[in-house]
Amino acid sequence: MATSPLPQQLTRTHRFTRGAPTRPSVSPDGRTVLFLRTRAAGDPVTCLWSLDAETEHVLADPARLLPHPQDGAGIEAYATDRTADLIAFALAGELWALRLGGSQPHRLPARGPVSDPRPDPTGRRIAYVSSGALRVTDADGAGDRVLAEPDGPDVEFGTASHTAATSLDGPRGHWWSPEGTRLLVARTDSTAVHPWPAVGADDSGRRFAAVGTPNPDVTLWVIGLNGRTTQTSWDRAASEYVVGAGWDPHGPYAVVQSRDQRTVRFLAIDPADGRTTVLCEQQDDRWVHLVPGLPARTASGALLAHADLHDTRHLTMDGASVTPPGLNLRTVLGIDGDDVLFTASDADEPTETHLWSLRPAEGLRRLSADAAVHSGVRSGGTLVRVTHGADRPGDRVDVLREGKPAVTLASYVERPVLDLRMNQLVLGPLELRARLHLPSWYRQGSGPLPVLVDPYGGPAAQRVTAEVDWKVLVSQWFAEQGFAVLAADGRGTPGRGPDWEREAYGDLFGLALDDQVTALHQAARRHPELDLGCVGIRGWSFGGSLATAAVLRRPDVFHTAVAGACVTDQRLYNAHWRERFLGHPDRYPERYDANSLVLEAPKLSRPLLLMHGLADTNVPPANTVRLSDALRAAGRPHEVVLLPGVGHQPVGSAITAELLDRQVRFLQRHLGAHLADSAAWARLTGRHT
Repeated sequence: MATSPLPQQLTRTHRFTRGAPTRPSVSPDGRTVLFLRTRAAGDPVTCLWSLDAETEHVLADPARLLPHPQDGAGIEAYATDRTADLIAFALAGELWALRLGGSQPHRLPARGPVSDPRPDPTGRRIAYVSSGALRVTDADGAGDRVLAEPDGPDVEFGTASHTAATSLDGPRGHWWSPEGTRLLVARTDSTAVHPWPAVGADDSGRRFAAVGTPNPDVTLWVIGLNGRTTQTSWDRAASEYVVGAGWDPHGPYAVVQSRDQRTVRFLAIDPADGRTTVLCEQQDDRWVHLVPGLPARTASGALLAHADLHDTRHLTMDGASVTPPGLNLRTVLGIDGDDVLFTASDADEPTETHLWSLRPAEGLRRLSADAAVHSGVRSGGTLVRVTHGADRPGDRVDVLREGKPAVTLASYVERPVLDLRMNQLVLGPLELRARLHLPSWYRQGSGPLPVLVDPYGGPAAQRVTAEVDWKVLVSQWFAEQGFAVLAADGRGTPGRGPDWEREAYGDLFGLALDDQVTALHQAARRHPELDLGCVGIRGWSFGGSLATAAVLRRPDVFHTAVAGACVTDQRLYNAHWRERFLGHPDRYPERYDANSLVLEAPKLSRPLLLMHGLADTNVPPANTVRLSDALRAAGRPHEVVLLPGVGHQPVGSAITAELLDRQVRFLQRHLGAHLADSAAWARLTGRHT
């Protein structure tokens, strides 16, 4: 049997995203659904589409708008006015707009490069960011002017990166008032932020707020179109992070967080003088979890937030819980008047995420039934339900209008070239959720299989859900090379409740690694074909760190490792994320030493392959270089692959096949010593070409 061409398919489809409808939104009257999608699975150009009653229309196709479109140039995001009549988007660094009522997309004479264009609610103007300045232009392109211009080389207006924690559409930095005459604007000053820890020559000028170092100084300003500016005021020394902001019918607001992340405040802003009033304060002795879409206010003024009580993350309204014990809130997707749309997972089945509605007239109601990961958006009586299912990659997007038949948006996502052979498992006394992949060609009793543990294992994501995504297919691809592949979610991963998540506090790897070992041994008890004398582990990002820790700390269990884009020195990562779990290094230096893989380098006794993209803007490649230097200084053999021009997630790029091939050959080479006499090893070495 020839090797599956899955790596090439991952590149061609960009991890099965091309051809999938994404970023749906609904007009306030519920009649029109807007969304983004390419024209085909192999088409890299994303177009803007609309759906009326039952018919899809292309509103903007970059292949027709640009005279010489670059490969992959497309519409990445769009924004509308209050009625969804005026639509604005950036394309190839330029500002484009169209009227849903009939006008064709037209380029506006704006100052480029343009990013994050936002029409005002009345549809008369568009604000956008260009070279650190916030600018505004009339909807017809007249009157382009600057509203806020940088007053230093490291100052930007209209951007605030940490707002991504609560925003539903990525980081935001400017928000229109309802009447369209003023904006709440973030000013970010990175002067005190340290330079990016470069590997070799680096003239990018990037800065990096690493653990224990200064963060950008973010302030908020109310700026009128008449030129009046008012700075908002709060105790910035106590709450230096701006993790959310906006302007709803009740006025402008901000969500601010302390450096130790144990306190979050929801502030109402007086636009006249910038003074703030605390509407809500949340505290936790470890960290306050940030829920996307919260805090927020309904049309009637009810304050929505969350509370972690008795190992359940509840949705609250005016301080009172409105969701039952055991239903863990994940995201508040939107508020339509007083109706709230959100997602949550049942504690008994954390692999599924369901869509829920809270309405004053009917109370709490679940809007999804299939065992899947659901999301959605609702407005004007129309619900767009997005289902990430277990049958194949790509979303099923159903448009549900009251009293009318459902309409499913067309999806052109390719069917995977690889069939899945996997079992969902619940393992051990902690009921660890796991997924075991076996080769499609393997027959019971035909010999032992080497095991490849394939976790993420960290606080940012689950690997084991009811969704089949590209990562599941990569696990199956490794299984086809002759491995039994095991993915498991342990303590610290999301979805199992706040107490489970906070097990990562103070120790990133201890319990996470223990749970991987438990999952491995429990899976082998059920599946005796798993050879515990021949175990490898691979991972990327936190999974790469966990794989490295596995061969350093448990060489009795893990016999080789592949680690990509991993943090090896915990001080060399983003302050906001890492200090959440380990605290400030000046106060807790022992935690950083205990979680330093660099300090453990002399313990390495197993084969280790380190990989890192040199264009990674998430995890500095200096992490991999530092660990490699420490290993060499300790005389510990290992392999390093540095990938020029490659970012944090290389799967889906042009090097996907080369990347996966390098990993599987390394695993075959080093696990072969443990399995050289078995029939399964003969299959393994003969299967990969």
